[in-house]
Amino acid sequence: MTTAPSEAVGDFEGRPGQFPLVLGLDTFGDVTHDDDGRPLSHAQTIRNLVKQGVLADQVGVDFFGIGEHHTDDFPLSAADVVLAAIAARTTRIRVGSAVTVLSSDDPVRVFQRYSTLDAISGGRAEVILGRGSSIESFPLFGYDLADYEELFEEKTNLFAELLKGGPVTWRGKTRPSLDNQDVVPHTESGPFPVWIGVGGSPQSVMRAARYGFSLMLAIIGGPPARFAPFSQLFRQALESVGREPLPVGVHSPGHVAATDEKAREEFWPRYLEVIRHVSKTRGFAIPNKESFMSELGPGGALYVGSPETVAQKIAYNLTALGANRFDLKYGMGGLSHQALMANIELYGTQVIPRVRELLA
Repeated sequence: MTTAPSEAVGDFEGRPGQFPLVLGLDTFGDVTHDDDGRPLSHAQTIRNLVKQGVLADQVGVDFFGIGEHHTDDFPLSAADVVLAAIAARTTRIRVGSAVTVLSSDDPVRVFQRYSTLDAISGGRAEVILGRGSSIESFPLFGYDLADYEELFEEKTNLFAELLKGGPVTWRGKTRPSLDNQDVVPHTESGPFPVWIGVGGSPQSVMRAARYGFSLMLAIIGGPPARFAPFSQLFRQALESVGREPLPVGVHSPGHVAATDEKAREEFWPRYLEVIRHVSKTRGFAIPNKESFMSELGPGGALYVGSPETVAQKIAYNLTALGANRFDLKYGMGGLSHQALMANIELYGTQVIPRVRELLA
């Protein structure tokens, strides 16, 4: 897929021009493999992930996020610890979750962990909160899926109170109440950025606006254009509750290699295997080569190809969705650490400058 530059650049009336263009990377910490295709240990995967975050900083990536999971394939159950290791070895890149499953966690502990990360990084921490599309954390921590909505709403409410700073008084059903409780560590320069990850729920868009959190659109399949009404709804909802405009971001999977053909060759067999595996619990349709190629095209959610191909698609969809941030979810179980490092280098040195040029 190659979109003409003239198509990629344009005026979307809702695009928040007052916000800087942010181009980041997200990972779920997929288990990496060696050059012979054998899976590495969880420990080595995590050590490799720290190296990947450090490289992202060196090549000019704006943000590095790690999503919380609790499975053998995605052993990143303590993303904030890994992010702290990256923060201690970098000076510029912002670091955060992508996503934190707040429903099965304690908002006080999440706030404490990320305010600690904010201190370690010198004010570079962010957090993306989600209800949990991967639900393995619910039985792990003793939560009932029947309480899915109530858990997220109450815990988001408490998290918003914690961000205000100062002693907190709060009442709810999903955790013990707080009475004039000081929660430490205090942040140094005000609250860190908070986003709500949205995978298709208008209610989540409204919730983000109500609490004054930024909106992250998690687009992992199908036409990105179907999310454009969410951007519009978010802006309208912010206005209706008397809040100033807030950033809108996009999170989508992909892989960058030197050529379109090489990117497809590296990504397709691993993508097929991962979707086949998770379809047993998530109900995803198993892709074929035709549906895969459709997802690579202008109307699909995968950003797989050469730097030029990926940059064109990012620029086009940021404009179409009225967004100012794009996070490429890189990595796929079975890819090697070397392939991921090459992806990061190309993304930072070629894709990001080209997107900025297209959207200048």
